[in-house]
Amino acid sequence: MTLEEKKQEIIEDFSMYDEWLDKYEYLIELGKSLDALPDEKKTEDRLIKGCQSRVWLDTERKDGRLYFTADSDAIITKGIISLLISVYSGRTAEEIATDDFGFVEQIGLKENLSPTRANGLVSMIERMKEIAGQSRQ
Repeated sequence: MTLEEKKQEIIEDFSMYDEWLDKYEYLIELGKSLDALPDEKKTEDRLIKGCQSRVWLDTERKDGRLYFTADSDAIITKGIISLLISVYSGRTAEEIATDDFGFVEQIGLKENLSPTRANGLVSMIERMKEIAGQSRQ
């Protein structure tokens, strides 16, 4: 599935729900389905700065693509990082670094989160873009 197709799939998934409470439930389910990161990978260098909750993002580079794994100590935050991973893991650094992450706006995620969670979302996106940018060099 291309990046654009995956983003469209997420937009369609979110459009099935009329209420934001249902969308939060969907995020919680995504968080529950994300495999826990092993404790030895929950290190300071993997911690995303700017999140109220603790979020660890690990990256593996393989065959010119970036694969992300993550964990969080808060279930909704874990759902948010799970959503981002479902879209961007397995993509090239170029795809991630140059993408506008506009689907996040289209599903209304940022505007329906608390200010601290919205800041955390921005921090997660910035960290993924930063990793991708470093991998392009």
